[in-house]
Amino acid sequence: MTYQERLKWFHEARFGIYIHFGLYSLLGRGEWTMYSERIAPKDYEGLADRFNPSPDAAMEWCTLAKQAGAKYVVLTTRHHEGFSLFDSKYSDYTSAKHGCKRDIVREYVEAARKCGLKVGLYYSLLDWRFPGYFEPEKYPESKTQLVDYIHNQVRELMTNYGQIDLLEYDGGWMPDLNPDKEYRINFWRARELNAMVRELQPGIIINNRSGLEEDLDTPEQVVKASHPGRGWESCMCIGDSCCWGYTRFNPNMKTPEQLIQYLVQAAQGEGNYLLNIGPMPDGHVRTEEIERLTVVGQWLARNGEAIRNSQRCGLIGSSQPGLVDLNLQGVWTRRGNTGYWCIFRWPGHTATAVRVDARPVKAQFLVSGEPIDFDYNEKTGKLKLTGLPTLPPDDLCTVLKVEFASEPKRMEEPSPAAWLFA
Repeated sequence: MTYQERLKWFHEARFGIYIHFGLYSLLGRGEWTMYSERIAPKDYEGLADRFNPSPDAAMEWCTLAKQAGAKYVVLTTRHHEGFSLFDSKYSDYTSAKHGCKRDIVREYVEAARKCGLKVGLYYSLLDWRFPGYFEPEKYPESKTQLVDYIHNQVRELMTNYGQIDLLEYDGGWMPDLNPDKEYRINFWRARELNAMVRELQPGIIINNRSGLEEDLDTPEQVVKASHPGRGWESCMCIGDSCCWGYTRFNPNMKTPEQLIQYLVQAAQGEGNYLLNIGPMPDGHVRTEEIERLTVVGQWLARNGEAIRNSQRCGLIGSSQPGLVDLNLQGVWTRRGNTGYWCIFRWPGHTATAVRVDARPVKAQFLVSGEPIDFDYNEKTGKLKLTGLPTLPPDDLCTVLKVEFASEPKRMEEPSPAAWLFA
């Protein structure tokens, strides 16, 4: 299967839901609590017997993801704390042997498929319980045990749950943040690991966090496009950037408008948006996250044409780092010769785009189909959509659909000051 064939569904989707859930959820202070508070394994592991999520939690996650307009989900099968949410022959420290004594990954995979969602599994390479991770030369046996155990558990995940569509590694860095990529690749035996994964799951998509580039780049908390032709996925929290797992006091929740803007920006760069939820200790999702995802889903139900299977759009957007030009109204996405102007800051009766290097042939509101008058100056590249209502038809983001005679591109200006004399 070619790279393009593997990523076909991924590009069509454009939106997924991340789910961070583990023992850290019981503490309510984020997924790094064990390390950031230096809680020794012997003191931390007692949480395992208290781990008892609701039997319907996995279905709740996936139902919510579907309602939000997501096409795939990704669950933390084992985070850095080392507790596995699946039954494993290679560890007794699992949800199948403690607390609820259930295979949460199996429940999740079955729920995702019932909801028609693609299945993604997150797996952390590092495990804080192993001294050989922190000091491999001092504890060589522990280091070997860690890497062997990782390979065995990944094999289980790729073997025991049917087709897996996406594998999201994490934790592939060294504790001293050694930038030597080859050292990290060899430490985890990443080439051997990923070859095994692809043998067991030929169509799987793998991210870049094992040290190898593989299929996807995964920037965190920012929307940052990779080079053309390269798959990428912006991973982001609804709340604070340090709080992937449930954090009881997390006041900085992004608004639905902000979440939609990030989604649109990802779509403009031909990338995906993986938005995180951190279920509470009982597995249920907090009201603040449900409310925001519900609004995003309602918007996507109306405007999904502007997002799904989007292609890179060269027209000026509202936030493109490194560029002086910006569009104060919003962001353009594209499919073929059709541009979708996703307007967040409604301009009033006239919306103006500049440096448009394609002749428009038709303009309309995406949702209603109502036609829009326009004026285009082929020499200057200025496009004006006129006769718009005083107030935006959609308070969150109104999408104007413009069909062009050719692929809409950014017009080159003869000089930075040329517009002064137009």
